[in-house]
This record gives sequence, C-alpha cells and structure tokens, in this order.
Amino acid sequence: MSANGIHGKIKSIGELSSLLKGAKKARKTVVLCHGVFDLLHPGHIRHLFAAKRQGDLLIVTVTRDEFVNKGPGRPVFNQNLRAESIAALGCVDFVAVNDWPTAKETILRLKPDLYVKGQDYRDRKKDVTKGIRSEESAIRSVGGRIVFTEEPMMSSSRLLNEHFGVYPPAARDFLAKFSRGHAGDAMVSKLDGLKSLKVLAVGEAIVDEYHYCQAMGKSPKETIVSTRFVEEERFAGGILAAANHMAGFAGGVHLVTCLGTENSREGFIRERLKPGIRPKFFLRKGASTIIKRRFVDPAFLTKMFEVSYIDDKDLPRDLEDRMLEHLERELPKHDLVLVIDYGHGMIGPRTVDLLCRKAKYLAVNSQTNSANMGYNVITKYPRADYVCIDEPEIRLALRDRFGDIQDLARQVSKRMKTDITVVTRGHRGALAFSKDKGFVSIPVFSQTVVDRTGAGDAFLSVSALCAAAGYGADVAAFVGNAAGAMKVGTVCNRTAIEPVALAKYVTAMLK
Repeated sequence: MSANGIHGKIKSIGELSSLLKGAKKARKTVVLCHGVFDLLHPGHIRHLFAAKRQGDLLIVTVTRDEFVNKGPGRPVFNQNLRAESIAALGCVDFVAVNDWPTAKETILRLKPDLYVKGQDYRDRKKDVTKGIRSEESAIRSVGGRIVFTEEPMMSSSRLLNEHFGVYPPAARDFLAKFSRGHAGDAMVSKLDGLKSLKVLAVGEAIVDEYHYCQAMGKSPKETIVSTRFVEEERFAGGILAAANHMAGFAGGVHLVTCLGTENSREGFIRERLKPGIRPKFFLRKGASTIIKRRFVDPAFLTKMFEVSYIDDKDLPRDLEDRMLEHLERELPKHDLVLVIDYGHGMIGPRTVDLLCRKAKYLAVNSQTNSANMGYNVITKYPRADYVCIDEPEIRLALRDRFGDIQDLARQVSKRMKTDITVVTRGHRGALAFSKDKGFVSIPVFSQTVVDRTGAGDAFLSVSALCAAAGYGADVAAFVGNAAGAMKVGTVCNRTAIEPVALAKYVTAMLK
C-alpha cells in the first residue's frame, strides 16, 4: 500500500464520527478495536483479521503516547508510527489516535455495532485497568455488543522486554530474576490488598510554585540576568503530595499538617486533595503556609533559583499541645503512620516521642534540605518500623562520607530497630535491607527524567504501604522504585501515582 493510501486511512475521532453516519445509513456493520499496539506482532494481526470478519468496516484506535502506562521507555514507537503500522494492514479500514485513556468515550461517539477484544479480556477480573467493564457498558448503551476473538495470545510487553532493550542492562537482569518469584498478577493482588490499610499522614504542607520565565540576558546597568515571565503553576507538595499518592491505594488517609494564618492557601490545598483524604489543619498565627517558589526555564525545566516563604522555628507551645492531643486520639486508629519530616519546625522532640511510642507501624523520612542545614537527620527518631532516606541523608546522619553503604544501612537499622531500611541512590537505584532477608539492590528503571521534584516522596508513600502490609523489603523497594520512575516523568506534583497506572506499569515490567 502506498504512503498516501496509509495516511488516507488515518482520521481524527471527529472525522470518523461523520464518516460512520453514512455507513450506518447503508446498514453496514461497524467494528471497533482499541489498544496500544506498541509492537505490531502476529497475534495482533490475527486478532484484527478476526475482528474484520465480524462486520463490514473495521475501525482501530490506538492509545495516545501520554496514556501508555507500560513501564519505562514505553511506548517504544510513538502514536503516529503505531497508527501508520495499523493502517498498513489490508483488513483495517480506518485508524485514529484515541483522545482519551480508554475506549469508553470513543465508543459513545462512534457508536459501533461491535467492540472486539482479545480472549485475554474475557475474564474481566484479570483486567488490571478495570477499563473493560466501562467499555462494555458503553457499547451496550449505544445498542452494540462486545465480542472476543479466539486467536492465540502474544504479549508486546514480553517481546519488547526480551528483544528490544527497553531497559538498561542492570534493570533487565534484575527484572528477569525478580519476575521468577513475583508474577504480575500477584503484584496486582498485593496492590489491591493495600485497600485494607488506614493511614495517618503527618508532616509539613508545602505549596510548590513553578514560575516559568525565559532569560532575556544580562541587564546593561546591573549584574543580574533579566527574565521574561511566561506563566505559573502551583502544586500541592510535601505531605499533601504523599497523601494524594496514598489515597488511591489505602482504605482512607487522615492528614495532619500545619498551615499559616497569613496566606494560608487552605482553599487551594483542599481543592487539590483527593477524595478519601480527611484533613486536619493546625493554623500557625502570623506565619505563612510554606511556599517554595521556583523560577524555571520552561524549555528544559531548568530551575534557576528558589524563594521560600517559611517560618521554620519550633511550633508555639499551645499549638503543639493541641496537635499532640489530636495525634494521641488518632494514632491507635491507624494501621500505618507515615511521617515526612522536612525539618521546617512542625515536628519537634515531643511529637517525635509520641509518634515513636504510639504508632502501630511507623514509616519515617526526615529530609535534609537547604532550609535545615543538616540539622534534621533521621536518627532524631529513636525507633521506626520503616525508614526510607536518600544516600546523602544517611551519610550525614551517621557523619560518614565514604563508608560502605550497606554498613551504614545496617547501622541505621540497628540504631532505630527498623524492620526495613531503604536507601535511595538516584541514578543507582535503591538498596533495601531487612533483618530476615538481608540486602536487595533495585536498579533504576527510568531512562527519561522530566523533573525529579517529588520523586522521593512518591517512592516513600507507595513503598511504605507495601512495607506496612507485610510484603517484604524486596516488594516494597520494587514498587517504590516503580512509583519513583513514574513520578520523574511528570512535572513536580502535577499528578499523583494512581493504582491502575502503577499496576499496568509493574505488570508490563514483569512479563
């Protein structure tokens, strides 16, 4: 088929909607197939030919690049190449790039007579995305029906994982070994099992602001670089982001944090919290809610400098008393207490003492950043069940710049009596230690980094849930690393880690 013939088949959803009205009037049976089709293989071809035999016109929609949650490096082929590959098949009449994450909206607009899926979707319980149920409801609502082909199944993800070098060598070797003991379906079941957990999230609320601006050049009269403002974007960061990550997985999240009475941003924060989060805000008089305003070059997301609006002194005694009274009541009600301590004054010695004494399962991260100058180290907590910190933070806590990282993890585990200690190491992945299983090293999965801001919080939030559920250090670190890899693909905390997306991500890696 000529290039013109191929491109003539590729339409927009709107164009297809108009075309199919004529087909309906001519009483032609319209068949719709939908998928990623990242690697077009014989299984796909046989499926599409079988679908064509069901009717007169075969329409195929492919998932947009931004909605493909198949692991790092995916899709391998962009949406235009995937659409062209499908259009080259003689059995296909028209192709479109889908405008939505699932085919539901497309079905409602195109109103096909048949929606055809492969036999692996026949068992609805095995559909990780749960999308097949909404798609089936959609096809019924427009008077059509769902049909399953019986062609032999093949997996694009498995073929790409094994033959196309989607992952770096270290990641590929790790996944080959890890998948032998952890099947994708089993991992999905574990993620579903997190719904039984009730979580108490404690830490500083931070509003992250990105002020996008373009450099114009040096001022002729001053020794400064002048920039042109483009636009701004605000995100719910700090413990707010962690609560949002956990809300989709856990059975409920109670958020305890502090805001300022000046420029509190409470309305913005409430709007950005996901359903399932029950917030309790303690207001600090005369202070601003913590705002970290970063000035960013939009072309490459290069951060130029930051201005923080922050009062990082210890909380006033009366405010701390009220917070402690609330925590005293809430701690026994929750299975997991997640503490992210940014060292900005909210969590003082008395709060640390209460959390360590009363939490059923305590997961802690204490961050070293430019505002606390290294005073906020993890060892301020006398005990924790799960600790997750990065390598510079553990070295600072133990005052050891060059010591063996495994030895440092053992020291923290012994000193804080942890069940699991995880050290994140940037481009070198993560190292997890547990007393019963020893060390497991998880390589980095992501190859493309959009923005690192918030990746550590995503890792901690999801891995702490797995640790509290008793899944072990290897599973907790693997799932956390996957969440971190997903997180670096988006700007700051623009989106939270979602269960369906994470399930698709890990199952694709384990095929």
